[in-house]
Amino acid sequence: MRKLKLEMQISVDGFSSSQDGNNDWMVWNWAPDWGWDTELRHYHEALTASSDCILLSRMMAEEGFHQHWQTVAEDSASPQSSFARAIGDMRKIVFSRTLKESRWTHTEIARSGLAEEVNRLKREPGKDIIVYGGPILVSSLVEAGLIDEFHFVVNPALLGNGKPVLGALHRTTRLKLVDARPFPCGVAVLHYAKL
Repeated sequence: MRKLKLEMQISVDGFSSSQDGNNDWMVWNWAPDWGWDTELRHYHEALTASSDCILLSRMMAEEGFHQHWQTVAEDSASPQSSFARAIGDMRKIVFSRTLKESRWTHTEIARSGLAEEVNRLKREPGKDIIVYGGPILVSSLVEAGLIDEFHFVVNPALLGNGKPVLGALHRTTRLKLVDARPFPCGVAVLHYAKL
């Protein structure tokens, strides 16, 4: 059975963005330059390559995930272009109650319930599945017990307030620390598995 893996950037105090959605505090914040050191880029690229399907929230999809990576893929001078092409070619599932059809390539709109859809995807043959966010989708996946691995990319920043990585959870999820790795750019990755 395929695993569902989460990779998400967070602040040291557990926020995914500032209150106004700003992410300029992230070491890599979607700017043209990676901002990450080579070692962290390889970790990120390998984690993504271990999957052949990406789960996205409607908000993340509409706020520019697809457009960003398409633009980067078309820029052969960008150090992110090969990664962006791989993202563009991967199957993507957008969870939405309002979208009727996908306007993005290699992208489907999830029509059934979250647990039903993710469990169906996990039973399909293939590589693992990755989810990058956003916080509402991630919270729902955690609440339903669907995420198997957590890869928190902890940025060296304290926000004080903002949008929490996980909203109000109503159940405890016990995790086992698999690895904790610091990287030269100041980021640490905390890798947990669900018990």
